[in-house]
Amino acid sequence: MNITTALRASRVRVLSIGVLCFISLGLSSCAKIKYIWGQGKGQVSLLHNARENSEVLKDPRVTSSQKDKIRLIKKYKEYFYQYYERAPSALYDKTSFLKDKAVTYLVIASPFREIKAKKECFYFVGCFPYLGFFAKQDAWDHAQRLGESGYATYIRPVYAYSTLGKFDDPILSSFFYYDDFDLGELIFHELFHTIFFIKDEVDLNENLANYFSEMMAAEYFKHDDQWKAEKAEKERKTRILRKELVSWVKKINEGYKENNFTEDRQYRDYLQSILSGPFSKHFHKLCSQLGLVDCFPLKRKWNNASLAAYMTYEKAGNKIEQLHHLVGGDLPGFLAYIEQQWMDYKKAGIDREFSDFLFEKVK
Repeated sequence: MNITTALRASRVRVLSIGVLCFISLGLSSCAKIKYIWGQGKGQVSLLHNARENSEVLKDPRVTSSQKDKIRLIKKYKEYFYQYYERAPSALYDKTSFLKDKAVTYLVIASPFREIKAKKECFYFVGCFPYLGFFAKQDAWDHAQRLGESGYATYIRPVYAYSTLGKFDDPILSSFFYYDDFDLGELIFHELFHTIFFIKDEVDLNENLANYFSEMMAAEYFKHDDQWKAEKAEKERKTRILRKELVSWVKKINEGYKENNFTEDRQYRDYLQSILSGPFSKHFHKLCSQLGLVDCFPLKRKWNNASLAAYMTYEKAGNKIEQLHHLVGGDLPGFLAYIEQQWMDYKKAGIDREFSDFLFEKVK
């Protein structure tokens, strides 16, 4: 697997909450205060070390390929804000070089008795199904503490994130590992968060940004019909695998409830028996039928936490596509529709998640 494929496969975008939560220091537990303080320092350091792109482009120590990526990002940014007729932000006007390939590390936790991400809540910015750490060792230490407290854990490197316009996010050197197409999709995704974001609805935010960025990238690059057909076929097969994986997560959760084990070890053993038995057999057969050599359900190391992480970022994607087909129109028109739905939702004071309201028309 080349570096671009690896990054694309593991790409997660995460709201950086370190600095945003300084204002809630007096309203948090001691553990959260320590976390917020550490993340705030990391965020400040990241912003402080960023340099103006004009300066970076003149720096002889920066490679020509890195400079080309910076120029590309500028083009993508200009295209994005013109496309939606929005005033441009100051995002990506600077560049920050990282010491590691990843900018931060997510820690996702799930109880052994249910595949469900443990939520971490902060006063002003809402709840998240993960915690992010700028230092890898901090992520490992937190995961270890969670493990000792009775949770399955999963650590995932993050190569891009957004502060949702609260700060002028710089270009990160981790972006340079992407090929031009994936880089465009990445930038479109991050910029989408600056024009539309719903507090406390991580699933919806991520899946909307995924959908709009993928559609925009396809329009921007104007690939030929053969490329589009091959990509559509690959995405069709991937959707089949995703749908089957979601189905298996539901089956496993049902099995947990039916067995009602008394010890965490029994739940772990039950999961491994499913994964090594019927789960493996099913996906070997399915991937063979689809002609897929790269069968991601069989290549990943699953536990409750990694399965919960997958569910967090995948479960609403098809509904967005279905809704777009129902509503019709181009992407700006579709976004305008979603924004109007959000205004109607707030005006009505509906006591349920906006995503449920938005997808009422999708069966």
